Amino acid sequence: MQKGWSSVYVVLSVITSVLAVTFLGAGLMKVGQSRGKLAASGMGWADDFAPGAIKVIGGLDGLILPAVLGVAPVLIPVSALGLAGLMLGAAIVHGRRGEARFVIVNLVLLALAAVVAWGWFSPCPFAF
Repeated sequence: MQKGWSSVYVVLSVITSVLAVTFLGAGLMKVGQSRGKLAASGMGWADDFAPGAIKVIGGLDGLILPAVLGVAPVLIPVSALGLAGLMLGAAIVHGRRGEARFVIVNLVLLALAAVVAWGWFSPCPFAF
């Protein structure tokens, strides 16, 4: 085991877990609530999307869950890349709607997902 790998593994695991909890909550909300209820709860962007598209977005939010549960750990970096792409799209939507505070949240989540993807894909882990 390379020096620093255990601390990197812990950091990546914590970030992955934070992302999983965050996206699982967001995904369940999008899948379980109507478009009108989502819009009324502060997700104004939901008015711009068809109900089916919102459900798909909610499903994509939950992609990292199987990897975190140990079902398919190989999916962690792949899911993280997908979530980074999803957050890029979300930042664009929020930017077009003039919702700067949501853009910042999207970019932070994008950065965390990118770190997770890079860390798990990397053949030689970075040291902290």
